Amino acid sequence: MILVIPGVLDAPALAELRALLEAPGAEWVDGRATAGHQGAPVKANQQIDERSATAARGQAIVAAALERHPTFISAALPNVLYPPLFNRYAGGMAFGPHVDGGVRLHPRDGRKLRTDLSATLFLADPGSYDGGELVVDGPSGTSSVKLPAGDLVLYPATAVHHVTPVTRGVRIASFFWVQSLVRDAGDRQLLYQMDGAIQRLATTGGDAAARLTLVGIYHNLLRKWSDT
Repeated sequence: MILVIPGVLDAPALAELRALLEAPGAEWVDGRATAGHQGAPVKANQQIDERSATAARGQAIVAAALERHPTFISAALPNVLYPPLFNRYAGGMAFGPHVDGGVRLHPRDGRKLRTDLSATLFLADPGSYDGGELVVDGPSGTSSVKLPAGDLVLYPATAVHHVTPVTRGVRIASFFWVQSLVRDAGDRQLLYQMDGAIQRLATTGGDAAARLTLVGIYHNLLRKWSDT
């Protein structure tokens, strides 16, 4: 499932994050620093050094927004979040077709994190740059994604994907991976759909007893399918 989630960052958070990344002292380095052996040859971009103070502050802004966004929580069912990274593309930079590594080491404590989901949070106005589409291959075809600043796309980490060359302006984004409580993508999608139906029943004043039954089924399935 490829899911677009609007408005993950509100205007004040977006402005704070952009100012942080565009400050003269921001620690931009070669993006290949975090690429695996199959990604490095096709990767041409810059990233904020993930050990820097800029990265730490930016991660806090993004993580706080994710923690309070109900759609992200419902769709991802996050167990472990890789601390968000920040990249930029300009002057023809691109990232060729690749698949994200299945396991990453958490930079803070070294524990292994299974990458169930990949996410890109767009931080630049799409009209301010040409190119820079995130292209994701899926079972039903190819999706090309270029979103307003503050919007996020969530997609399977198993998917082949690439970023097209940026030929004008600067594309700035945050990206990260999620180890979900529910490993199986099909099970996770069923829970997301069920949660959506439960929320709709709540907002439309549907049968309260039926809704309570569905809530119980939802949580029993989550217990059954959860890795934790």
